[in-house]
Amino acid sequence: MPCIKAVVNVNCQYCRGLTIKFGKAGTAQRYRCKNCKRAQLQRYVKYAYKASVNSNIAAHVKEGCSIRSIARLLKISAGTVLKRIKSIADHIKKPLISTGRVYEVDELKTYIKSKANEYWVIYAIDKDSRAVVDLKVGKRNKKNIKRVTDTLLLAECKYIYTDRLDIYGFVIPKTLHRTRRYGTNRIERKNLSLRTHLKRLNRKTICYSKSQLMLEACLEIYFWHREVSCVQAGLDIVFAPF
Repeated sequence: MPCIKAVVNVNCQYCRGLTIKFGKAGTAQRYRCKNCKRAQLQRYVKYAYKASVNSNIAAHVKEGCSIRSIARLLKISAGTVLKRIKSIADHIKKPLISTGRVYEVDELKTYIKSKANEYWVIYAIDKDSRAVVDLKVGKRNKKNIKRVTDTLLLAECKYIYTDRLDIYGFVIPKTLHRTRRYGTNRIERKNLSLRTHLKRLNRKTICYSKSQLMLEACLEIYFWHREVSCVQAGLDIVFAPF
């Protein structure tokens, strides 16, 4: 007997009209409506609903992939990547700061929206473990620097090492402030790692951040996403230098 192929009638999802085959999207058959002329698939696969998407997005952020690169690699839209990065960052909590520790504070210059708009990543690390304990993105002024140093002072730090920027002398007590040579070599090395790992912080690049919120979210994921995952799993935190 001759082989009879089954004919599948696909109605348009928008106007319920008849459709015809209209090429392929990857391996999936595309259809086009005869009435409204809109192309569509019979069934859409939504990769964004996979359980591993959030962890994959965080991993790609740490590797310095851009928003559109992550969208292409994970086969999801760029808008979904932006929403997920913000959502991941919102659920990240800063690590607890131990008392009586020695810290280093420094600033890292970058850009937001255009190279005429300079911003600074002001952050502090533990001198021994090199773990980032606090950060602030904004202009390099007394208000923003004070927000980082006040966190260390509330933790009853032993010493705070900085460079010779004048602002530090106004926000850190002289008994705790240190500006000796090689006192900030660990955080300066961290600056080099940041510029190497995150494309948006490279010196000669056009891949700078388009918003302060996104820059802060990516930095929080880079610094603290792994540690928070360990806390939620009930494991001890081990800060390893990058």
